[in-house]
Amino acid sequence: MHIRVIHGPNLNMLGVREPTVYGVASLEDVNRSLSELASEIDCSCEFLQSNLEGQIVNWIQESIHSDKNTSVIDGLLLNLGAYTHTSIAIRDALLAVEVPFVEVHLTNIFARESFRHKSLISDVALGVITGFGVQSYILGMRALYTHLHVV
Repeated sequence: MHIRVIHGPNLNMLGVREPTVYGVASLEDVNRSLSELASEIDCSCEFLQSNLEGQIVNWIQESIHSDKNTSVIDGLLLNLGAYTHTSIAIRDALLAVEVPFVEVHLTNIFARESFRHKSLISDVALGVITGFGVQSYILGMRALYTHLHVV
C-alpha cells in the first residue's frame, strides 16, 4: 500500500510560524512520525509540500496513470492549509482522479476565524480530522490505511 502525503502552503514553516497556534513540531517532525507509523503498518508513503496551488493539482493528477484506469497510489493524506477554503481547482482534481483521501488539519478550523470554517473538499473526503496537532496526521493515516485495508 502506498500513500501520498501532500502538505499545502506555509506548512514548510511549521515550528517557526505561529508556534502558539500550530505547535513547535517542524514539517520534518510530522513526516518522521508518519514514516514511523508507515513502517509499523507495512505501508509506504511519500511526502510533498508546495506553496503553489498548480503544483498541488499536478501531484493529485499524477496519482493516476494517464489512461485513468489505474492508480499510482492507494490513497492521499491531505493538509491543504489555506487552499482548503479557497481552491476549486484542487477540489476538481480530487474529483477527477477518484483516489480516496483523508483531510487533516493541525488546528481546529471550526474554532478559528469564520473564513476557515468552510472546506471545499470535506464533502468528498473519506473523513476529516482536525484540531489534534501532529496527531491529526497520525489519526488520518490510520483511518486511511484502515479504510483501504477493508475495501
